[in-house]
Amino acid sequence: MSYVPPADFVTKMIDAGEAKVFMSTRDTLIRAFMAGAILALAAAFAVTVTVQTGQPLLGAVLFPVGFCLLYLLGFDLLTGVFTLVPLALIDKRPGVTVRSMLRNWGLVFTGNFAGAFLVAVLMAIIVTYGFSVPPDEVGQRIGEIGEGRTVGYAEFGAAGMLTLFVRAVLCNWMVSTGVVAAMMSTSVSGKVIAMWMPIMLFFYMGFEHSIVNMFLFPSGLLLGGDFSLMDYLVWNEIPTVLGNLVGGLTFVGLTLYATHARTGASRARPVPQEERVPVA
Repeated sequence: MSYVPPADFVTKMIDAGEAKVFMSTRDTLIRAFMAGAILALAAAFAVTVTVQTGQPLLGAVLFPVGFCLLYLLGFDLLTGVFTLVPLALIDKRPGVTVRSMLRNWGLVFTGNFAGAFLVAVLMAIIVTYGFSVPPDEVGQRIGEIGEGRTVGYAEFGAAGMLTLFVRAVLCNWMVSTGVVAAMMSTSVSGKVIAMWMPIMLFFYMGFEHSIVNMFLFPSGLLLGGDFSLMDYLVWNEIPTVLGNLVGGLTFVGLTLYATHARTGASRARPVPQEERVPVA
């Protein structure tokens, strides 16, 4: 039977978080680099499909192929470790500390950014023929995304920042649901099917994913988008990282842990009338 019940896969979540804390620096960086690169390629693929077909839904339907591949290959995204690693700390696994958790997050962030940035540079070369001509239609679209999701938020001030943060929260609610959903099955097909829906949902709804943005916004800057590096950091990447942390940990990690790993005491069952002992 390929289905794994919640009590069992939540234990797998905690075990996975613990394993990531003790992973070597080299392996953590390599796995994070490859995850960032593969997700960036999937984002480039989805944008290309959307531009060439005029169907955003089709791009969103196909985007999860990258997420499924990186998960099955055992690579790590920041959004996933935001959800899994704190559970090992909360569960008081030996040797798991706040410092070791932050170390893991820092290494994964660095690796993800390096992988996504490399793909941004490579894609910029492709859509401009080595920066010898203006960007093609796909390149122009990437630049527009970066502009709309930085200065576009800034135009609304605090309301724009709130909208950005909420989109980031909702994003990792869905992405982390995809990570956990893959643990519900022991078969490759079951894992892929379980991951596909929440990842497709976040992409089509325009939610903010910190690693996808590590590709889109550097690409936009390289391709002449009308926004600055500071716009990207203040009006997207930093709030997105914080929102991703809140969304994944609060709505996925902690809720599953609380109700399946540390379940509340069951309520007393009423005794049927026929089983009651008569009082003398």
